This record gives sequence, C-alpha cells and structure tokens, in this order.
Amino acid sequence: LSCGINTHTAPMMMSSVTASRRALSGMIARQAGVFGVMRGFSVASSDWEDEPVRPEAFQSSSFLDSGSRRIFSADHDAFRESCRAFFSEFVVPFHAEWESQGHVSRELWLRAGEMGLLGVNCPEQYGGLGLDILYSAIVWEEQMYAKGSPSGPGFSLHSDIAMPYLVHLGTEEQKNKYLPPLCRGEQILAIAMTEPGAGSDLAGIRTQATKVDGGYILNGSKTYITNGFMSDLVIVVAKTAPEKKAHGISLFLVDAAAPGFSKGAPLKKMGLKAQDTCELFFDDVFLPDDAVLGSVNHGFYHLMDELPQERLQIGAECQARAEAAYEEARKYVHERTAFGAPLADKQVVRHKLAEMKTAVAVNRAFVDNCLVLHNEGRLDKYTASMAKLSGTELAWKICDEAVQLHGKVRGDAVSCCHF
Repeated sequence: LSCGINTHTAPMMMSSVTASRRALSGMIARQAGVFGVMRGFSVASSDWEDEPVRPEAFQSSSFLDSGSRRIFSADHDAFRESCRAFFSEFVVPFHAEWESQGHVSRELWLRAGEMGLLGVNCPEQYGGLGLDILYSAIVWEEQMYAKGSPSGPGFSLHSDIAMPYLVHLGTEEQKNKYLPPLCRGEQILAIAMTEPGAGSDLAGIRTQATKVDGGYILNGSKTYITNGFMSDLVIVVAKTAPEKKAHGISLFLVDAAAPGFSKGAPLKKMGLKAQDTCELFFDDVFLPDDAVLGSVNHGFYHLMDELPQERLQIGAECQARAEAAYEEARKYVHERTAFGAPLADKQVVRHKLAEMKTAVAVNRAFVDNCLVLHNEGRLDKYTASMAKLSGTELAWKICDEAVQLHGKVRGDAVSCCHF
C-alpha cells in the first residue's frame, strides 16, 4: 500500500491464478445465460463446492471487479454483469434529464421488471425471482458502481425495503393482488412514515386512521417519501389507537387512485436530484378493512422487524458508493499530470490513496460479513445498525477525499457524492 503507484496490485504469485479464475468465472457466466441464471439458480452449499478460490475485492485490480469476493459465485457474477449492463445502457445516459424533472421514467421501471431487477428476493409464486439476498445486494451495488452513482432509480426501496412488508405480513389475497405487478414494474411501491413534525420518532406521527363501519378513514400527511410521486401503492403508517402512542400504530395499503389521496410535486433537494421524493396528503381517505397490512396496532413491531434489512441495504449501498468514488479518484490521479509527472507519483497522493483503500477494504470485509449473516437469517438489529453507521460515515469520508484529489476538476467524483 505504501508504495502506492498501483495500490490494487496483488502479490505476483497470485496474478496468474487470479487471471485463470476470472477467465473461468466469465466462461461459466456466458454459458449460463442471464435469464437462465435468474430463474433457475438454487441456493445451496453445494453450489459453491466446485468454485475456485476467489480473490477479495482489495486483491483485485479494482473494487468494482466482477469475479471477486468469496461470498459470491459464478452465478452471482452472471447476474452482476446483467445489472451492470442495465445501469450503463438504460440509466446513465438519461440521468441528467431525470435530475431536471426530479424522477426517472415509467419506461425504466418496466424495463427493470422485464430484466428481473425488481423483487429479486420475492418468492417466485408471487412473480419474483426467489433468489437469496446476495442477488439483491448486487442490484444495490451495481447502481452505485454505475458512472456517477446514479440516485434516480428507487429500486432498492421498492423491492427490499417496502416489498418485504407485503411478503411477510400480507394475506394471500394481498400478495396475489399486489406483488406480481410490483415485480413486473407495472406498479411502483412506497412506504410513508416520515411527517413534517415526526421523522424517526414514530410515536410523534399525527396521521390517523379512524375506525368506521367497514373500514377506516385516513387523514394526515407525509413528507420526504421516496417513490412517492410515481407511486401506485403506498404502505402508510398511521395511528389507530392514539392513546397508546407507538403501540397504537397500524400499517395500511393505500392505492394511489383512492379518493382523497393527493401528491405534492417532486421536492427540490441538494442531492439525489433524480430520486422521486415528495409529500403525500390524505383527506378523508376511506380504507376497507382488508387494507390493513399485518395486525392492527402492531405496526411499530412490524416496522422494527424489517429495519435490519433496511439498515444493511443503506450500509451496503454507501460502501459501494465509497468504492466507486475511490476508483474514480485513483483513475484520475494516474491520468492527471502536474510538473511533468502523474499526480500518483507524488508521495502525499500515494499515502492518501493507501489510507482510502485501507478504510474501504476494512469496511468491505464487515459489510460482506453482514450480508452473509443476513442471508443465513442471523443478522441482528445492532449489527445492522453498525453496518449503516460505518457505511454512511465511510462514504462521506471517501467521497470528500476523492473530491479533494480532483482539485478544481470535480467531475464524477462529485457525482459519486450526491447523497
């Protein structure tokens, strides 16, 4: 690390072995076929038995290399290549336009559904791919690895934050009605918790669902709701027993076409400009009894049950964002010349790259461990919170240092930092 001219070069004794492993992984991926892999892969320990030993990300030529990290297999690599091609072809060229309008296009969601990027972890019987959480993590990572780390597509919130509530709490009727179109990208899902006067303090929310004959009357408002403007279905957090505070909260499935439900314009934000974020308003919205998701007055507990995956997803995305920013900075300092030599020849720059790489590599090991724990059903809320904390702080640190290495030329280093 300290010599720094190429901080990613692996030991010489590993180079030829690594190359052969990548070649084998690529061959398997090409022969498997993307959609065959998506629809046919079964997660079992035997799937990895014949896998060659894979280099870790910090031993590869780039943190972004496919074919690295022991938690993945050749089947994961094939899926990753499909995701990478999707974001490169269908997201990056149009992202500037989406930043201007404040949201992506409907066509993108439909194409993502066709490509199998939505509901990756959702059971096949409801229209998903039924794959393990590592496949979902690949979608998270590849969105961050794409040029500029595009923030517009709200796929992860749709598929991996909001959709699990339906999968785990929904009745068979609710799951059969909503999950298939959500997996196809024909409908967009949001979850509405935050209010103008209540963020993470769920006990302070004011949106209320009052019981009436045959259902509930919903009144209140929500803000900073991702996927809100384009949403077709919203999971709304509301009080059903205000006197019980946090213990009197319930979840409701609210159709965007319901009378009395309206949306504000996309919010103008400092960053994440292409990400669909808006306010939602509920004025005497009638909800039938079968709109309740889960158990009445148990909404707080339902939310707590799903938070570990949400926290892990945020931590994993921020880890990938940090890796993308590091690689962009490393590339720049090797290309940019000053006083007749690349910036990477300067010792102070090499030292900074070594520090950045070490921080990224250490947290990558922790995040990958968390992904494996979650895949095995063993990730607890405390460890998930650590992943979110360490990932977000790492992303902020690495993105800031990447911008500093670019000097007056900001370019993609700034794009990678659009939190």
